[in-house]
Amino acid sequence: MIGLENIELYEKNQEKLHHFERNGSLTMSIVQSGKTENSENVVISKISDAEILELYEKRSQQAIIETERKFGSYCNKIAMNILKNREDAAECVNDMCLAAWNAIPPERPQNFTAYLGTITRNLALNRYRNQKQKNHRNKNGADLILSELESCIASNANVEESVEARLLSEHIDKFLSGIREDDMICFVMRYYHGFSIDEIALNLRFSQSKVKTNLHRTRVKLKKYLVKRGIEI
Repeated sequence: MIGLENIELYEKNQEKLHHFERNGSLTMSIVQSGKTENSENVVISKISDAEILELYEKRSQQAIIETERKFGSYCNKIAMNILKNREDAAECVNDMCLAAWNAIPPERPQNFTAYLGTITRNLALNRYRNQKQKNHRNKNGADLILSELESCIASNANVEESVEARLLSEHIDKFLSGIREDDMICFVMRYYHGFSIDEIALNLRFSQSKVKTNLHRTRVKLKKYLVKRGIEI
C-alpha cells in the first residue's frame, strides 16, 4: 500500500488548490455530490473559520458543533470516497472533530478546510488499513484508487528498503508544485481525496475522458520524475 498519508502537498500547495474552496465552489460541489440520507436536514454554518478557531481557543464546546455543521458534509465525502461505508464515514467525522478539539490550541491552522480534510483522510486511511487486515477489503474504495499509482510509486515495503518515505513525499510535493495547476488539482482530488472520475469531471468542468487522460499523463510524468532522481520503482 502506498503511504500517501506522508504527502504534504495539500498544505504546501493550498494557495493553488483552495482558491476553489475560498470561493465556496469546490466545497459546495463536494457537499452536493456527497449528500446523505439526512442531507435535507443539513444546516449550512455562516460562521467564519476564524470565529470557529476562536471558539476552540476559548475551549467552547460550540466549536465542535460549528465544525461539524460547516465541514461535516465535506469531511464525510472524503471519508466515503475511501471507505464506501456510511457508518464508518460518520465515525471518521466524529473522530475528526475530537482530534481538532484536542489539537487546537496549541495548533492554529492557516487553512482550516485543508487541516480538517487532512485529519479526516488520515483517519479514514487508518480505518481502511485496519479493515483490510481483518479481510474486510473494499475493492471499490482505496484499493481501486491506489492501484492506479502502483506503476509510478513503490509500495511501503519497497520505500522503506530504498528511500525514506519522507524523501519520497518531498519529491512528490516538488513534482506537483512544478506542473500545471489543473493537473495538480486533478491529481490531488483523485489520489489525495479519492474522488471518482465523474466527480472530478463535474468539479473541474472537464469531460471524463479528459480527466482520465490528465491523470494518466501525470502518473507517467511522475514516474519519469522519480526515476530521474534515483527513486526505485
